[in-house]
Amino acid sequence: MNVVELNNLQFRWKGQSQNTINIDDLHVQQGEHVFIKGASGSGKTTLLNLLAGILVPDAGCISILDKDISSLSHSARDRFRADHMGIIFQQFNLLPYLSVIENIVLPCNFSKRRKQQAGNVHEMAKQLLEHLGLKQELINRSVMDLSVGQQQRVAVARALIGKPELIIADEPTSALDTESRNDFLKLLFSEAEQQGSTILFVSHDPYIAEKFPRVLDLHTLNQASSKAQTA
Repeated sequence: MNVVELNNLQFRWKGQSQNTINIDDLHVQQGEHVFIKGASGSGKTTLLNLLAGILVPDAGCISILDKDISSLSHSARDRFRADHMGIIFQQFNLLPYLSVIENIVLPCNFSKRRKQQAGNVHEMAKQLLEHLGLKQELINRSVMDLSVGQQQRVAVARALIGKPELIIADEPTSALDTESRNDFLKLLFSEAEQQGSTILFVSHDPYIAEKFPRVLDLHTLNQASSKAQTA
């Protein structure tokens, strides 16, 4: 089963004369761990925002779990993203006024599906924290009291809770040292495999690319990027 399928995808920002994204074809199967590499300005974040339904393409089809999300309304795309995608942001985007466990269970407040998948939401949150190596005594602390590495684990647990089919990661290791990056990837792969989630991981870091079984070069994949660099 294809979790992600792109066909003739085109997108350009208003005021620009050329496309930012121009991808003929891309298929990602269930359970795959895919690394998409690309330099700054190559369209990585734009592509992720299209996949998440935050942006709508000018042409072509974005199919996630056999659903053409580009044809959905804004509110329907929001619901679909909440139900089926876990997103790990570069800056983590944790809410500072919420505790660790409140940040983790937040997606279940917006998705009945993920709440049902989680069962006992708080127990699943605690299990994820334990698997990710975060001490239980921290669960009621503010996320602002945590180190960067601990905040990262909270962000991963939040993305994984409720077993979303697709995990999207936007350079979440940019602030970590080599050892921390290795630990992070091991934990992410392990948890995703346990629940059968597909991973799309975007970064410019070639070291991380070596850890993935499938690597795509956005410069090759995205014709718009290729044309911009040869123009």
